[in-house]
Amino acid sequence: MPSRHPGNRTCIPTGWGAGSPSGNRMIVRRFAILALLFQAGTAMAQEYLLHTFEKIRLTDKFYAEGANYADFNQDGHMDVVYGPYWYEGPGFTVRHEIYPAQEFDPHSYSHNFFTFTYDLNGDGYPDVLVVGMPGEAAEWFENPGKNGSGMWQRHKVFDVVDNESPTFTDLLGTGKPVLVCTTGGRIGYAAPDWSAPAKPWTFHAISKQGTWQRYTHGLGVGDVNGDGRKDIMLHEGWWEQPASPAGDPEWTYHPADFGKGGSQMYAADLTGDGHPAVISSLVAHGYGLAWFQQKPDGDFIEHLIMGGKPEENAYGLVFSQLHALVVADMDGDGLSDIITGKRWWAHGPDKDAEPKSPAVLYWFKQVRDAKGVSFVPYLIDSDSGVGTQLVVGDLNGDGLPDIVVGNKKGGFVFIHHVAKVSQEEYERAQPKLRP
Repeated sequence: MPSRHPGNRTCIPTGWGAGSPSGNRMIVRRFAILALLFQAGTAMAQEYLLHTFEKIRLTDKFYAEGANYADFNQDGHMDVVYGPYWYEGPGFTVRHEIYPAQEFDPHSYSHNFFTFTYDLNGDGYPDVLVVGMPGEAAEWFENPGKNGSGMWQRHKVFDVVDNESPTFTDLLGTGKPVLVCTTGGRIGYAAPDWSAPAKPWTFHAISKQGTWQRYTHGLGVGDVNGDGRKDIMLHEGWWEQPASPAGDPEWTYHPADFGKGGSQMYAADLTGDGHPAVISSLVAHGYGLAWFQQKPDGDFIEHLIMGGKPEENAYGLVFSQLHALVVADMDGDGLSDIITGKRWWAHGPDKDAEPKSPAVLYWFKQVRDAKGVSFVPYLIDSDSGVGTQLVVGDLNGDGLPDIVVGNKKGGFVFIHHVAKVSQEEYERAQPKLRP
């Protein structure tokens, strides 16, 4: 007997057809099973999961404006580096000195603004790359191996790293990172000779001579035009990576208005239309968080997520000095979320916007619905904030992204947890829309 549903190859045996008592009982049983499956699916769809973060304070001393992680002793546990120390995971209570420790006054500045980790010499042990204050040198510290104890050998590899958001990333798609920054008024990247990474690195300019200097804000790397190659973004536009970097060609410049200069910048398809958007804070020492929707013609439309007034955010949220930012999928739903916070005392207690306000740390969950794209802010912590660098990654191997922060309040690790809760508990934890 032919199936009643196209594509369903199950046949009903003779005598069990519709219209007979047996057939009717069979249909009833089948609908009952389907109803139970539907109810089970609905229950699963209504499962309430609450994301929380366990705060671990490495130290309350100010050593650096950034921090990072890697398995430095290769024991299978991720460790964390903040300033002159690395802390053994998973507990982060045992620390080892990398270079002579110097505590800095929070009223002033450190000489460690950015910390990156990578096995630079290929010996199997991650090393630490440090960028000092804007305009200072980049140097890396060589992991001695085994248990990582003892002072690490220092290698100065690049004299002047300008911009307040340089990054160490695989810009060229080679599987090897380069240091993306400005220097001498040009945008570009410093690349090591991988056969001798302790030798001075070579700078490859990708732009014309400009006015960019040590304190220029806002820089990022991402595939803006969707061609599979990563481009470089600054607040005034983006530079398109050519098909080949051989011979150091000048990259094509596309002007755009991405604010006045915030922090790290990212490219991600937020609408699902195949046109990557640009995500950025707007003013590093002021207010503003936005995403810039890319139209098919390459122009951008600004969508403000949070401004300087409560009425500029759907939840009435306002905080200033978003000097570090990461885009990552925090809840595993396949959508890009935003993690950022307030940099506390960037220029001391009496300058910038609201220097004495709480040093908050938030993640903004991306939501897509019939109305478009929106972001729901979830408070992670109110006494840490960000520095000039923010790092997200899975530190304990549970598949959930954790957070590492270093700033004038010290060094922090936030371990991500997810728990099933009641509907009432879940709803209590949800941010409330502004009336």
